[in-house]
Amino acid sequence: MARRCKICGKGPHFGHNVSHANNVTQKIWYPNLQRVRIRVPGGSRRVRICTRCLRSGRVEKAIA
Repeated sequence: MARRCKICGKGPHFGHNVSHANNVTQKIWYPNLQRVRIRVPGGSRRVRICTRCLRSGRVEKAIA
């Protein structure tokens, strides 16, 4: 399962950890994804969305 938001498409960001001795290692920052049940036409379904989309009201949560 991809670590990507189904609403906005936010995914992992890549970069480097840089130590005090200037050693560089790979680093990945993952978005904060939550599995929630949302309302869609014809019912509801579970999707993984980021907390930014959940907090901003881009989706409507389904009643359990």
